[in-house]
Amino acid sequence: MGIADDAVEIRARGWRTLAALHGLIESELERSLSTAADLSVVEYTVLDALSRQDGWHMRMQQLARATALSPSATTRLVNRLEDRGLLRRVLCADDRRGIYTELTPAGQQLYERARPTHDDTLERILVQAAEQPELAPVVEALHATEAKAGV
Repeated sequence: MGIADDAVEIRARGWRTLAALHGLIESELERSLSTAADLSVVEYTVLDALSRQDGWHMRMQQLARATALSPSATTRLVNRLEDRGLLRRVLCADDRRGIYTELTPAGQQLYERARPTHDDTLERILVQAAEQPELAPVVEALHATEAKAGV
């Protein structure tokens, strides 16, 4: 194996480790959020993204990027959350073609109730993952990123 092959293998190993950590985190968050707040991870992600915006709204394409979903999947997700009274759509005042998705007071309340579950679950899983030799380097990298950001 040459140097180029070694680099490819190192990147592939890193990607597999990151994917394993992601899968572990996502499955635990899915279980915890479903039990505590009747939310999926992606539904929580929408509420979280909207709660961080001034005015609690975003254009649909911004929301699609925030959730890493296709535009059609984002539309279906917003429809479900709108049916539950957690979101509403509002026409953009300066561009009638634009549509904002906006967090309702009920959506904000559910987000505030779900956030401690999300944060506690994430912290617990990262502590467990740090104890696994194959996942520890990725967890350390996450903590180093937090430290650089001053979190």
